Amino acid sequence: MSNFHVSLPCSNIETTKKFYTQELGFSLGREAHNWIDVNIFGNQITFAERPNSVISTNYYSLDGKKLPIFHLGIILSHDEWYSELEKFENKPYLEIEPTAFMLNKVGEHDSFFIKDPNGYCLEFKTFKVMGEIFNEKITKYSD
Repeated sequence: MSNFHVSLPCSNIETTKKFYTQELGFSLGREAHNWIDVNIFGNQITFAERPNSVISTNYYSLDGKKLPIFHLGIILSHDEWYSELEKFENKPYLEIEPTAFMLNKVGEHDSFFIKDPNGYCLEFKTFKVMGEIFNEKITKYSD
């Protein structure tokens, strides 16, 4: 199994730290006065404080829903996805309610999005058939 690392700017390190640890329940790795490493399902997301440098995003449409182009996606098993949904479904930072996408097509999946204090979205996704995550037919899907 491999892990990935992503580094992102954040507006305020303490606000970001509190959100990811206290609200979302993720653990911290290393940290300094102006950056933190967050363990998100075994992957390292580094947030470095850099006011006015947060990455903004545009949106695209999928199955009639407006979705953020820039986001971090987490693919979970069905059980893990429902467990995460249960934790977040009534929170004010739930940005996009649970939605089924690409119904009856290759790549059918359920997703919900939460938005952090920096404006970044995290997508929690589970596929109906996990083996269809990288199926070539998905690239031919049109909304």
